[in-house]
Amino acid sequence: MDTTPIILVPGFWLGAWAWDEVAASLRADGHHVTALTLPGLESLDTDRAAVTLSDHIDAICQAVTAAGRPAVLTVHSGTGFAGYAASDRIPERIAAMVYVDSAPGIGAPDADFAGSEKPLPSREELEAEENLTGLSETQLETFRRRAIPEPGAILREGAELTNEARLDVPTTVICTGFSSDEIKAFAEAEHPAWLGGLAELRDVTWIDLPTSHWPMWSRPTELAGIIGDVARRASGA
Repeated sequence: MDTTPIILVPGFWLGAWAWDEVAASLRADGHHVTALTLPGLESLDTDRAAVTLSDHIDAICQAVTAAGRPAVLTVHSGTGFAGYAASDRIPERIAAMVYVDSAPGIGAPDADFAGSEKPLPSREELEAEENLTGLSETQLETFRRRAIPEPGAILREGAELTNEARLDVPTTVICTGFSSDEIKAFAEAEHPAWLGGLAELRDVTWIDLPTSHWPMWSRPTELAGIIGDVARRASGA
């Protein structure tokens, strides 16, 4: 099947492994899939002190370009900032954007963050801040065991956006931890940085997939189906 290539980028603390079930489902359906581990997230021993937001944007752009044709760029959670910046740098190489419980972020996720890295929060903090519906204890234990601290610069740095062509990239926002109506209302009322680009995009499709903030584990088959549908539409299939 000659469909548009798919690039999968995990959110904070995660590597390419986080997408294993989704990637396997997509490949079984005939899609060409590349999952990324961003700089600084390779292992606990990796030196993260010098990793910048530009490093993450560069890695995403390189993966998209290496696909050889315009690709579906799929980003999760906090990687919405780097993903949106990539669409600003190389919009002509991106057939469609998919934000998985994420959004096109503008500015910095946490400009006041002063640490060199941010470890995965405690179980109690995760339960208070994120939706864990559908995640098994085994999945949560694997998450904690394999999580890598996020480089500090990724939280406090923001990208300069200058290319208005990014605004016309077809975009799908998959809402999992909160509904699309809740996200839209929050964006209008609070204007948080992580939702900053939604109001300026010209082609947005909203999809509700009620489950955890990590749907690649709690509803991988359904998530793969949505991403695969985006790739087929992008290729005209």
